[in-house]
Amino acid sequence: MAAPARTLNCEDFSMFQEVLRVMRNIDDRIVHSLNTTVPTVSFSGKVDASETCKQLYETMMEAHLTRDKAIKSCIAQTSEVMGHLREERAKDSDNMTLLRQLRKEQTKLKLMQSELNVEEVVNDRSLKVFSERCRIHYTPPKVK
Repeated sequence: MAAPARTLNCEDFSMFQEVLRVMRNIDDRIVHSLNTTVPTVSFSGKVDASETCKQLYETMMEAHLTRDKAIKSCIAQTSEVMGHLREERAKDSDNMTLLRQLRKEQTKLKLMQSELNVEEVVNDRSLKVFSERCRIHYTPPKVK
């Protein structure tokens, strides 16, 4: 269930989104994972629910951290490209190709930053579902 070890392509936003979509599979399938691994009261003696919940939590947190780092890395990379383009534009303000490229990078940066907001919503939803099903079996450590 771990997130795939694919690196994000920061150059092409559609590829960036596609890799994120694949990386979010664990969150998309959290309800299914909980239903198939955490027992109901009648089956609670057959499976160690606290260990199952702990493993699922750790997998989920690892996926969240991996995605967060990847998105922030692409934001930093795109910001750096924009910085170079701004320097070039300062030297040659009449270059329309440079101006178009700068606008394209600005748009891509805004879209990547919006993915951080999407990530926050996805993570909150997953944690809510997790806590609803696992709160009696496992209490995650407090995040500082």
